[in-house]
Amino acid sequence: MTSLTRSRRAFWGDVRFLIGIALVVISIAGVWAIVSSSGRTTPVLQAHRTIVEGEALSSADFQAVDVSLGALTDDYLAPQDLKPGEVAARTLAEGELVPATAIATAESSRRTTIVVESGTGIPEDVSAGTLVDLWQAPPLPDGRGFDVPRILVSDVVIGTVVEAEGMLASDTAMVEVVIDRADVADVLAAITGGAALSVVPIGATP
Repeated sequence: MTSLTRSRRAFWGDVRFLIGIALVVISIAGVWAIVSSSGRTTPVLQAHRTIVEGEALSSADFQAVDVSLGALTDDYLAPQDLKPGEVAARTLAEGELVPATAIATAESSRRTTIVVESGTGIPEDVSAGTLVDLWQAPPLPDGRGFDVPRILVSDVVIGTVVEAEGMLASDTAMVEVVIDRADVADVLAAITGGAALSVVPIGATP
């Protein structure tokens, strides 16, 4: 009886020993996998200029860089993932890695561009990607001057400054702005109605 008890204890001792060895092997394998994946790089796209929301994308707008993103790799755009007809779903800063959520098809985009003349010019620090408000001063009914300025469209993104940089703020300036398609009719109505338009950076006053 004593011999049988000792055999059982020896058996369970061997099992626990084997389980311990297996756990050590699994732990080492897990650590190796983490270290190995952390040192692995993947090519993803990086914007080499500021790209505004709604702008059509091409391979010339990006460069491929090798980065180590680990589990986040699939969240960013690889060179082979860029397809014709895609646009920026939001503004991408120069040097930014491109998230997969930052692109959209042209058909699904609600943004478009329109060129307006800012009667008060624009500050020198306003450039592509700057967030501004578009103000309007409607003409008075008698045609003698303009009414009190009011915001026409909020949170507009500057696409392009048409005039040369370095202009005085008192000069007029042509700018291309990125706006929601739903606001196009109001902007065109203001232009054709003779309103004085002004591009004003967020936080400033016209």
